[in-house]
Amino acid sequence: MIDTIRNPIFLLSVFVAVSIFFTIVSLAMPMLATDKLQNRMKAVALERDKIRARERARLQAESQRPVLRKESRRYMKDLVERLSLKNALADEKTQMKLTQAGFRGEAPLTAFLFARFVLPFLFLSVAGFYIFVVIELDRPLLFKIALTLVGGYFGFYAPIIYVNNLISKRQLSIKRAFPDALDLLLICVESGMSIEAAMRRVAEEIGIQSVALAEEFSLTMAELSFLPDRKTAYENLATRVGLDGVKSVCLALIQSERYGTPLGTTLRVMAQENRDMRMNEAEKKAAALPPKLTVPMIVFFLPVLFAVIMAPAIIKIMSI
Repeated sequence: MIDTIRNPIFLLSVFVAVSIFFTIVSLAMPMLATDKLQNRMKAVALERDKIRARERARLQAESQRPVLRKESRRYMKDLVERLSLKNALADEKTQMKLTQAGFRGEAPLTAFLFARFVLPFLFLSVAGFYIFVVIELDRPLLFKIALTLVGGYFGFYAPIIYVNNLISKRQLSIKRAFPDALDLLLICVESGMSIEAAMRRVAEEIGIQSVALAEEFSLTMAELSFLPDRKTAYENLATRVGLDGVKSVCLALIQSERYGTPLGTTLRVMAQENRDMRMNEAEKKAAALPPKLTVPMIVFFLPVLFAVIMAPAIIKIMSI
């Protein structure tokens, strides 16, 4: 079995098979993709119910904690509490990053800490087995141990890389849909709706373009309805999204409610600014495209071009 694993032809075949599989999956994913809007909005509704229950408990001076837990995650919670991983590996920024990635509550934090504790040992074992047993590198022992430790180090930071990737995708989705959402919000506000009703309506319409933005608007609408300070709801929206455009809009909405300036004027200006920011980013990407295409053109196009140009002359010379 080990000889088979070491065989370069076998490894190449496995690599080709895996590449073909992921290529087919990547091409088929758009056709098999399901509508996640209903599930995400259901999660938002549950979060809204939690906010309502929490505020009612605060007003009634009662403290109630949910005691129902999934048994499948009980072992994660026990391990995290037993080893005090929350104090060692988590801080306020960790919770904020999970929130920006779309994970809320204690369960995602527990799973994140559990993954950061378990994955280093898993990656360390896989890397050690592959380096010492499968390929048997002809290198000093310290070099092999260093490579194994690099695998464990990668496993320790793999959850952080995954969360950062989710944050980037989520912020990109919100950034693309936010100017249109502000236009819809402006129309609703100028038609006489309150900001809560306008956000509810916009969340229903913008979900087709960005599920994440619809989710954030629904949560903000719930917080505006139940929190005693409306400023906190806007600040929470800016913290959950983490985009400069959203932060500026939230600050403008806070100042508008504090000083009584019209919301329509504020939203119109903010929508135009966010649209200009989106256009500037598109222009930057377009300006950076020619340098990025230089290397692929040199490597892939020029040899073919030279072959097409020089082939007739070479054939004529050889025929003489």
